[in-house]
Order: sequence, then C-alpha cells, then structure tokens
Amino acid sequence: MASAEEVAKDAERREIRDRWLLSAPALIIIFLAATGPLLIVVIYSFLTPGPYGDVVWKFSTDGWLSVLMQRDIFDDTLAFADAHLSIFWRSAKLSFLTTIFTLLFGFPTAYFIATRPARQRNIWLFLITIPFWTNLLIRTFAIQEVIRNEGIVNTVLIKLGIISQPIQMMFTDFALMVGMTYVYLPLMVLPLYASMEKIDFRLVEAGYDLYANRFQVLRRVIIPLVKPGIVAGSILVFIPALGAYVTPRVLGGSKNMMLGNLIELQFGQGRNWPLGSALSLSLMAIVMVALLLYVRSVGRRGGAHG
Repeated sequence: MASAEEVAKDAERREIRDRWLLSAPALIIIFLAATGPLLIVVIYSFLTPGPYGDVVWKFSTDGWLSVLMQRDIFDDTLAFADAHLSIFWRSAKLSFLTTIFTLLFGFPTAYFIATRPARQRNIWLFLITIPFWTNLLIRTFAIQEVIRNEGIVNTVLIKLGIISQPIQMMFTDFALMVGMTYVYLPLMVLPLYASMEKIDFRLVEAGYDLYANRFQVLRRVIIPLVKPGIVAGSILVFIPALGAYVTPRVLGGSKNMMLGNLIELQFGQGRNWPLGSALSLSLMAIVMVALLLYVRSVGRRGGAHG
C-alpha cells in the first residue's frame, strides 16, 4: 500500500500535468503567433524576388547581400549601398537623439509629478497619457501643423518680426526628431515616474544637510536611485523610434527615410520581398545588439558606482 508521501507526490504530479494540458492550447497559439511570422520572414530573406512583388522559391543570398552592397547594372561589380548605409546611420542617430531629448524633457516632468501631493499625481499622470488616446497619425499631423512653413511657429515668428521668411523645418531631420520626441515622450515619463515615486526623499534632504548643491544631489543621489527607470524608458523609446514608420513618412518625406520606410518600400514599390525581409531581420539584430550593449554598460557603471 502506497504511503501518504507517495500519494501526495502522485497528486502533485497529476496537478502539474493537468495545468500543462490546460495551458497547452494557449501556449501553442502564442508560440505559433510569435514565431510563425518571423519564420516566414527568415525563409523569404533567402529566396529570389518575383516579378510582381512575390517570391520565387529558389534559394538566393542576394537579399542579404543587398542590405549593405549593390551590383553595378553594367558590369555586375559590387559596391557599398550608400543609400542603405545612409538610412541606417540616420535611423540610429535620430533614435539616439530622440532618446536623449525624451530623457531631458521627461526627467523633470517625472520629478515634478513624483513630488506633487499623492492626490494630485493621478491627475498629472492622466494628462500625460491623454496623447495615447489619439491615433499616431493624427498626432503626427498635429506636429506638422506646428512646424510647417505656414504653421504656428513660423506664423508667430513672422508676426513678431523675428524672421521675414518661413524657416524650412518640414522634411528635415529636425522635423523627424521633434515629431518622434513628442510621440514617444510619455514612454519615457512613465518609467521614470515609477522609479521616482519610490524614492525616499529624506535621502535628498540628507544630501542638502551635508552641504551638497543641487547638481551634486541630482548626480549622486537621485540619478542612481532612478537608474532602472532611465534604462527602461530608454529601451521603450529607442526600440520603436528605430523602426518608426508613420512619423518619418509624414514629417520626413522621401528624402529623409528611416529603416521602417525603407522596409515598406521594398515590400511595396520596390517589389523585393527578400531584401525587405533581410532588412527587417537586420533591424531586429541591431535592436538586440544595442539593447545588450546598453544594458551591459549601464549595469557595469552601476556596479562600479556601488
């Protein structure tokens, strides 16, 4: 006859098995939904482009080769794809600058909210999240109305006599940076606020009592305490900014493309699905490498600080 311990273990094993069986359909669906499209993109990147935007089931590495190289139409020699490299550089640069500017604007905003009375914080957070209620395209058009030649900024500057001709801001990298900073600013504020809300502000007062000035308190007390929020906010901003599509399409035009626009072009007018797939996977690889380097460097600095 089985002992009580064996009966308990058998019941535990049955419970674990039943849990896995009950969750198996959901796990299978999630696995297929997450890996299925990615697997299709990987397969397409090693095929030959079709004449009408599809693929020919013939193995080819030209899609990957065309990410950084291009063939001369006359002698078939290889050279660097300057247009692609320029778009890669612009995407990385603008994403980094967007992260920096959202941090510069989001840090004082989050600090202001965290230092308000408890009953007022929810109101300020509510105001911060209001832009998420509006479609991204509408928000981007709103920025366009502010910075275009006949927009609010140029109209005010001309009426004040500061300028005589409108400043060309649309279809420039500046327009892209302004638009993405506005769009992704809440994604920086919320993680920063979540970290600042947990700060024991008696530590800040202790810093002042030890004759530290405001900059020293900020650098040695506040920033180390909110570093998890800085890392989380930077990740939440940098990743979508690197693959942004709507904002560069509206504010950047055809001369200021980013990676998202280049990928869409290959699946659309370019009719080169293997190249579009290879560019998509390259974007994913860049994001993963950037995240690993960023998190590792922040952790190393945090360990040295400790």
